[in-house]
Amino acid sequence: MEERLQKVLASAGVASRREAEKIILAGRVKVNGKLVTELGIKVDPNHCRITVDGNPVKQEKKAYYIFNKPRGIVTTMSDDKGRKCIADFVKDLPERVFAVGRLDYNTEGLLLLTNDGELAQKLMHPSHEVNKTYLVKVPGLCKDEVLDKLRMGVKLEDGMTAPAIVNLRGYDTEGKFTMFDITIHEGRNRQVRRMCDFIGFPVRELKRIKLGPIKLQNLGRGKFRPLYEEELEALLKAAKL
Repeated sequence: MEERLQKVLASAGVASRREAEKIILAGRVKVNGKLVTELGIKVDPNHCRITVDGNPVKQEKKAYYIFNKPRGIVTTMSDDKGRKCIADFVKDLPERVFAVGRLDYNTEGLLLLTNDGELAQKLMHPSHEVNKTYLVKVPGLCKDEVLDKLRMGVKLEDGMTAPAIVNLRGYDTEGKFTMFDITIHEGRNRQVRRMCDFIGFPVRELKRIKLGPIKLQNLGRGKFRPLYEEELEALLKAAKL
């Protein structure tokens, strides 16, 4: 059965479908020895020899892991600046995996690692509205009525945000900081940080604690584990697969 080349690469765990498109356009992919630099070509992975950077692409068993990203880690599998990245934590895994979406350098918490490019594409596309929940710590006393602005949506430089679900968790006894969680389904760059900047309470600490139905719970920083069967079923349902 023929499929688009970028989908085949994603299914093989090379990268997400979007990143696979970039790999093709960069001239890194050959099919039966012939260089392919255009999107849209269809191939039969069972009858074609596909290579990326000269390395054969093999269909791998699908793998799904939850990873608790620490602060100060780059959400990539390599870094040209020599910074610590996700690959440093999962180098002994039998499968090649990549992160679904990103958390910025100073944000910690839940990341999904997989070689399922189709699932990654669905989860990252805003039309599927898969919720992401973050635990936020901001300095000072941020009253609930101020958080109402986030609940209604705020105007950022790239447009209005969708209304967020915000739950005030409480204040430090001396009013030095406020804790709340926020749930959004959009995936804009540094969105939660920019939303908090808008209301005048810049983020001090940020941690993603939930992705769709998957919760971080008691997984230690820098640790990972396979998804439980019921978690995977719920995630596939949320991604409409």
